[in-house]
Amino acid sequence: MGKTKITPDYIFESSWEVCNKVGGIYTVLSSRAKTLQDEMKDRIIFIGPDFWKESESPYFKEDMALFAEWQWVAKEQGLKVRVGRWTVPGEPIAILVDFQPYFEQKNEIYGWLWENYQVDSLHAYGDYDEASMFSYAAALVVESFYNWLANPSLKVIYHANEWMCGLGALYINAHLPQIGTVFTTHATSIGRSIAGNQKPLYDYLFAYNGDQMAGELNMQSKHSIEKQTALHVDCFTTVSDITANECKELLDKPVDVVLPNGFDNSFVPKGAVFNSKRRAARKRLLDVANALLGEQLDDDTLIVSTSGRYEFRNKGIDVFVEAMNRLLRDRDLKKKVLAFIEVPGWVGEPRKDLQERLQKGGQFDTPLEVPQVTHWLHNMSHDNVLSMMKYYDMHNRKDDHVKVIFLPCYLDGKDGIVNMSYYDVVLGNDLCVYPSYYEPWGYTPLEAIAFKVPCITTDLAGFGLWANTEFGGRYGEIMDGVKVIHRTDYNYSEVADAIKDTVADFSAMSQKEIDACRKAADTLSKKALWSQFIKYYHEAYDIALRKAEERMAHQSN
Repeated sequence: MGKTKITPDYIFESSWEVCNKVGGIYTVLSSRAKTLQDEMKDRIIFIGPDFWKESESPYFKEDMALFAEWQWVAKEQGLKVRVGRWTVPGEPIAILVDFQPYFEQKNEIYGWLWENYQVDSLHAYGDYDEASMFSYAAALVVESFYNWLANPSLKVIYHANEWMCGLGALYINAHLPQIGTVFTTHATSIGRSIAGNQKPLYDYLFAYNGDQMAGELNMQSKHSIEKQTALHVDCFTTVSDITANECKELLDKPVDVVLPNGFDNSFVPKGAVFNSKRRAARKRLLDVANALLGEQLDDDTLIVSTSGRYEFRNKGIDVFVEAMNRLLRDRDLKKKVLAFIEVPGWVGEPRKDLQERLQKGGQFDTPLEVPQVTHWLHNMSHDNVLSMMKYYDMHNRKDDHVKVIFLPCYLDGKDGIVNMSYYDVVLGNDLCVYPSYYEPWGYTPLEAIAFKVPCITTDLAGFGLWANTEFGGRYGEIMDGVKVIHRTDYNYSEVADAIKDTVADFSAMSQKEIDACRKAADTLSKKALWSQFIKYYHEAYDIALRKAEERMAHQSN
């Protein structure tokens, strides 16, 4: 390029997941926060929903003194905001806004959206209204704050994440043309829906019409706001090349920049602490398994896991179960395998019988009933994981060399059985498996390798594709720290075999080979730190600010 990039004086970034831990976007924003806070020093301001009525967000610390004058102004304007800090590394400023009051104006807001941007809100259902009212409120916060700053020479960015913040981006677009707008779709709502509805996404991507599919899958409103936001913002972005292709085909708009998701490894323990935490995690997982199964599995057991959101097909949970079932009959398996499926299901309560055994300690030689699950579910008979295991007659019998256990809860340290947080558990694994069918980026494999755990993923995950480029364009093997399996719409069986074979190969490795694998995983993770990826954001800000400048110059002529 040669020319210097325009840097923003202020960045306002909104997301439903600011101070609200729901999924992967929380990880994207909270782990990137420190890098931007170091650069911007309290001029990066995150905006999230304030629905914390009865209990406070565990990730937010209010501070009445922050922008005290503006807080007073906002109150006068009828905005219900709380200002404070997001309690993540870097502690950036966060503004939580109460969006409930705007439901009364919902019809006028949707009317305005239709008249100005042809966004169809008629078919709205579920979380559409809630997200839209939050998005509108977030835009009013930015408008109020920008006017309070009262400095027209400031270069300001408004960054909206996901369709849920689209309405606000369009509001800013219309009312504050001097602000540069950036919109990031982390996954197209329609692409995720096609994949989740068992339709082949990739072979037919070129042939799908996004608008038509939205009608067919009852997704008109979400698709409509997402598409119109993509078309009207100054800089449209997504998180991987695979999703960029989806945007082009389903939203009819190529992205301006790809913003890969980085990682902040400041909380990965070092040295002796790492080793003791790894030992503790392994001991806990083995204790839980032994109490549930009535076994005496020792530290030589190969511990593998998959985790993520409970999207049975999209996240490849079905292929994981399939692979473990095939591994049961694999002659090349050299160690016992303990496989965990750590995916939050419709959880009822931790099992009392399992809690009692864990409290007692000691050894047990009889399994508990249903030795496949650690917590009772509300829908035991209709759960996908348990149904598939039952169908395959996978009952964790004494002589099975592969035991599969469903851990259907958020690992927040308070689940009643494992009682360790996800990051404290993940480093106890020998191998992690994420055979996703639909995965715009893929934080779980990136987190695994940051904790020196080699992993298996696919080339339908943005992360898997990125890893292949780091390996010079060839497919990653387990000795590289990441095994990348080629996955298509139709090769489910080959993927299951590749996972089975990789686990069997790993079980036969010497300690020296395993150490080399772990080192390679660690090395690759360092290439995905935010310090390496933040440059793509600066590119997006530059594009947006230049467009805003042109617009203002055009208006003044």
